[in-house]
Formats: sequence, structure tokens, C-alpha cells
Amino acid sequence: MQIPLFESESSATNLKVKHVKSKSNGTKERVSRYEGLKEKLDTDQLFNGNWVELDTLTPIKLTPKYNFFDLFSGAGGMSVGFRNTGLNKIASVEIDKDASATIRDNFPDSFHFEKPIEQITLEEIEAVAQDKKIHVVCGGPPCQGFSVAGLRNPHDPRNQLFKEYIRIVQHLQPDFIVIENVPGILTMQNGAVYQEILRQLADIGYPNTSVRILEAAQFGVPQLRARAVFIGNRLGLKNPYPKPFLTKKNYETISESIEDLKKLPFDAAFNHHGTTHSAEMEQRLAQIPAGGSLYDKFRDAWKRQYRDAPSMTVKENHGGVHMHYELNRVLTAREMARLQTFPDDYIFSGTFKRAYWQIGNAVPCFLAEHIALGIKIALNAL
Repeated sequence: MQIPLFESESSATNLKVKHVKSKSNGTKERVSRYEGLKEKLDTDQLFNGNWVELDTLTPIKLTPKYNFFDLFSGAGGMSVGFRNTGLNKIASVEIDKDASATIRDNFPDSFHFEKPIEQITLEEIEAVAQDKKIHVVCGGPPCQGFSVAGLRNPHDPRNQLFKEYIRIVQHLQPDFIVIENVPGILTMQNGAVYQEILRQLADIGYPNTSVRILEAAQFGVPQLRARAVFIGNRLGLKNPYPKPFLTKKNYETISESIEDLKKLPFDAAFNHHGTTHSAEMEQRLAQIPAGGSLYDKFRDAWKRQYRDAPSMTVKENHGGVHMHYELNRVLTAREMARLQTFPDDYIFSGTFKRAYWQIGNAVPCFLAEHIALGIKIALNAL
């Protein structure tokens, strides 16, 4: 069946979707460093016709159970988003001990591999998948080698881990594949890296894979966070992407997301815990205006948030995460989790600094949810 543009099947559902609000929150116009690249990807004839935008806010009917694997899962942002749509998680892969503990605690019914992905044999994959049909394989190779904030060393072994993703995809033969990464992967080696990803995916049966830059704030995430999202399928369909439903005039703001946590005492069991500052440091922090940073030459952290705008991109930064818009302290791990749209009952293992690391590297759950909804609509249309 042809997937219609901007349409989806609609009927009763148990999915919960946020209603779009109309408001003016004073969010300043921001020209992304990737805006030109995003426009090129959306209009270039090389990709024209490969993808379609679908309305993921319209309720969809209850569907058969669709199964997925999550590779390079981190703390599980992609898994949470997919689970929110009713997709069934079969297994995940993550080497980090604390992130793996988080995954096991929050996904007790699925299998988890805690070891280097290159050490996982196809026999082990098959033993977990058994005779289940795998509809989606998702994941994001570690981005340190790709990030524009880092050295982007083309010889960094982490840059080759997407080949392990491809090895497992080739074995499982899912209907759809999803790869998420920082937009910097698209400019690495003048585009040679992502072209190689597309070539290798084509070689294993996904010849029409597309890549687009999605802004998380356009999908209900109270944070400005651009991501490169590859989607491919082996069914001869256009690749389904969620249609953005928010603009800067009605983005979710940081204060709407975390205001209720402002006066809550630190609670390690709730991950509402962060750095305790000295009186001298609090005085220094008090002098920082919204949008300003504690350090002139290190402006990627210790930056005070705007109250009535989405958060700036949250990162781990060794405990020096962004500052609260009102209080003279950095954000807590739970506040960061809210900005990444993790539910409050999702508890992160390890110290609060390790929780920062897990949360800062995660895929925003709401963004993942709408990516999954687009794929679910496409599967329903078959």
C-alpha cells in the first residue's frame, strides 16, 4: 500500500500524545550551523523521493506486535521511545557497565549484551532472536569520533563501529533500520563517511536509505538538539520520517519541564542530585546572566539557561553541565533526564556523574518515539 503524505490511519489507541500548544515563549531565532546542510539534504535530487513525512500525532489503530533490536543502546533513550509506541524490545547491546545496569533495571524482560559488539557472534544473536521476526534495528555508534566538538579523527576505531551495526543488520534482515548520530557525521571527510554508510547499507539490501537532520525541539523535547537520522527499509517503501509539529513559537520550555523540581531536596534515589557548590562558587554563579557562561573560553558548559525557551543541548561535561535558569547551581541528573524526556520512574545506575554521562549521551525519548511512530504507520500500511 502506498504511504500517503502527511497522513496516517486513525482510530482508537492507548498511545498518549502531547497536545500541541499555541504560545509565544520568547525563544530567539537561532540559525543552526547545520541549517544549510539540512536544507540541502531535504531538497537534493540525490535524496528526492526517498522519504516521506508522516503525521505522528494522529492516533493510530492498535497493531500487531512489532519487534526491535537496539544496538549501541547507551542508557536506553531510543528503547524508551520505541517502547512508548508499543514496539517490543527483544535485545540491546551496550558495553558501558553503568548504562548496561540502567538498561537491565528498566527493561527486565528483554535480553542485554554487555560486551564489545564486535565480540558478539551471530550464533548469540540468533539464540536471542530465535524465530521472532525483527521489524526494526536501531542504534547509534559512539559519536566522539564524529562530533564537530572533537577531533573527528578519521582513524578513530569508534568511527568503524557502524560496520558492526551493518553486520548484525545483515543477519537479522529487519524491515527497517534506524541510525542516529550527531550531524557532524555528515560533513566528516567531506561527506565520505556517510556516503560509505549508505553504500554498505545498499549492499545488504537497503538501497534507498535516506538521512535527514531532525531538531528534537520540533517533536516536544524541551531542548534544542539536532540529530542526523538515517532510515532505510528493504520493502521498497519511502522512508517514513515524523512531520515536525512544533515551531519556535510553541516549543516546550525548560521551565515547563523542570519547574516543579526547583525546590525539591537532592535525592540520589530519584537521580535528583548534582554538584554541591561552595558559597564562593554560588556568588560567582549568581553573576551569570541567561545565556552567559562561567568561563569565557569554555562556553560549552556552566551556561545559564533561558527560562522561557528550550534548554540548550545538554551534555555530560564531567559534572559541569548547564546552569539552572534561576538557581545558582548546575542542573541535576533528574532535571537533565526531564530535558531528554525520560519518565520520572526511569532510574539511572551509578554515581550522579555517571548518570550525567548516560543522560547527556542519550537520544531524546520523544524524538525516538515519533521516529518509531512513523515506522509503525508504515508497517501498518503493508
